[in-house]
Amino acid sequence: MIHLIDRRLNPRDKSLGNRQRFLKRARRQIKEAVDKAISERDVADAGQGGKISIPSKGITEPRFRHSSTGGNHERVFPGNEEYVPGDKIQKPPKGGAGSGGKEASEGGEGADEFVFSLSRAEFLDILFEDLELPDMIKATLKETHAVKPHRAGYSNYGTTPNLNVLRTMRNSMGRRVVLNRPKAGAILELQSELDELQAQDDLDAAQRLRAAELVNEIADLKRRQRAIPYIDPVDIRYNRFDPKPEPKSKAVMFCLMDVSGSMGQHEKDLAKRFFILLHLFLQRKYERVELVFIRHTHVAQEVDEETFFYSQESGGTKVSTALVEMQEIIRDRFPVSDWNIYAAQASDGDNIANDTGTCVDLLENELLPLCQYYAYVEILTEQEVARYAGTSNGKELWRGYQAVDDQWGKFSMKHIAKRSDIYPVFRELFAKNDKRDRVA
Repeated sequence: MIHLIDRRLNPRDKSLGNRQRFLKRARRQIKEAVDKAISERDVADAGQGGKISIPSKGITEPRFRHSSTGGNHERVFPGNEEYVPGDKIQKPPKGGAGSGGKEASEGGEGADEFVFSLSRAEFLDILFEDLELPDMIKATLKETHAVKPHRAGYSNYGTTPNLNVLRTMRNSMGRRVVLNRPKAGAILELQSELDELQAQDDLDAAQRLRAAELVNEIADLKRRQRAIPYIDPVDIRYNRFDPKPEPKSKAVMFCLMDVSGSMGQHEKDLAKRFFILLHLFLQRKYERVELVFIRHTHVAQEVDEETFFYSQESGGTKVSTALVEMQEIIRDRFPVSDWNIYAAQASDGDNIANDTGTCVDLLENELLPLCQYYAYVEILTEQEVARYAGTSNGKELWRGYQAVDDQWGKFSMKHIAKRSDIYPVFRELFAKNDKRDRVA
């Protein structure tokens, strides 16, 4: 197959088409580089664009060129002192072109790295291109909208219920002032003066002249009044409404994070990275998703984003307090009939005695019947990796949640032990076309 490349220069600042074609052609290598970059970055820089590198092998464009090992070639070599016309010269061996340079080693393979920059939008699009919130059954968030009228100024045309009386009267007054329309009070004053003169029996010449002037002046004012109406059609204004799309359905994501004393710096760092990745995913993929941040020690409270990610508060451990707080917030602010409800919980798995049973009871009887999906991530230390690496075992909270996972298809649980685990686990939890049977 012959590939023709259009190498004509684009106009200034018009290279977006070429850039998008390159991203599409090298999608697999770029995806691998982005997945690797997300596990190596600091928490604050997780969702930023920037430079990434991919192997240059396989991304070069095909081009036409003359083969050095075939065909007949006629060339003129200046300064020739060795050959005469008619001499035959041996063809160079294959691969002879470019064979000079430093000697290579006998073994090993490699490829030069191709480095380029991704914008923040491109980085996040590639990172989350095949992820979604599971079981969005009430309606989709990004593509389905309801049209609702919104105020959009004023119009000269409309229906009577939309008449804006205040704006109409303001226009009328401005027009009458500019055109100097006679006021009714001025006419009444002149009419009163005329009536007084007409009431007298004998008038002198000056009074008769004044009476005639008043008659003419009153007639002129009335004529001008009729010519300049009090309200003209040009004054009338109607409220204008333009239809604007609005999301038909809404979703809320509850982020529950254990910040108790049993969570060391390593565990808190991994938990924050997981929630930052979740935060970026929701912001990029969906137009309207509410985020509710809940931190808990032996008590739980709803906090803002800044406090959730950067506060240093610590204390004892009682996981059920976070679930109770979530239940109360749903009851007060997020009716199940209108909202798709999701939750993600991160903990090291330690809990006080007898509280795990309370957590299981709250999940099975109160929260999971309301939720579309619930994800639990248990953070392990390096020493606990070998002991709890399998999905069939874990700490106290994991063992309690195991029964919930077996019974509810909308519940998932995973282990995270190091930075490189976060994105693979995140992809498993929020992958598209999840084929697990879910229980509504």
